[in-house]
Amino acid sequence: MFRNCSNSEDSNKAKSKWWILLALPAWIVIGFFMSELIVSGLVAYTPMSSLNPTLLSTMCGGLIYTITLAFIIGLPWFIKKSKTSRADIGLTRLPSWTDILIAPAGLIVYLIISSGLMLLAVHLLPNFNINQAQDTGFQQLNVRYEYILAFITLVIIAPIAEEILFRGYLYGKLKKYFPVWVAILATSLLFGALHGAWNLAIDTFALSLVLCIMRESTGNIWASILLHMTKNGIAFYFLFINSLLLIH
Repeated sequence: MFRNCSNSEDSNKAKSKWWILLALPAWIVIGFFMSELIVSGLVAYTPMSSLNPTLLSTMCGGLIYTITLAFIIGLPWFIKKSKTSRADIGLTRLPSWTDILIAPAGLIVYLIISSGLMLLAVHLLPNFNINQAQDTGFQQLNVRYEYILAFITLVIIAPIAEEILFRGYLYGKLKKYFPVWVAILATSLLFGALHGAWNLAIDTFALSLVLCIMRESTGNIWASILLHMTKNGIAFYFLFINSLLLIH
């Protein structure tokens, strides 16, 4: 009886807040668009354009994530005093051994889901290119410090910022108004769509499903950050390090 009442209340709450399902993802997209616009302006009208391309990509990546976080989380608080708490984002504690131990398990689950979805896409989507290359923003690395800068950007900065934005802010807000599965699906669809190409969209959609489940099961985003870093670290190795080893 009580469970039925609870389900009815949740359903009514979701119906009355349906617009949030569109507004919050749109807010994320607007935040990224505005930050990229600002950083593009800085590059065009300041001496930044004369910097080493790898250093420039690192600086731009860091600025874009910083401005996006400030815009998405900070602007609502500044205008409407709508504060986002640490609990909303999933940063209420330090990383635990549980977070560290379940990240490898999450990697295996992600790889299985991604492989299954990729096989399905190959059979269902005409002209689907499973090997389409990803634009990482780092075209050619030549010296050691460039590899270090690219690693910091792709394996450390990007996973932390994206987990705060997607599995933290977006998922944390959505699950207040909708069932968990709706929040997971909406977060993952947006995360995949923002990665562009079909093969990347499907792969990151699968990754996000697992990341959201880990956020929900642990109550924090640390395990998600660790898995995201691991996934990006593996990709970094095959994109940059493995090819370098083959050359030598």
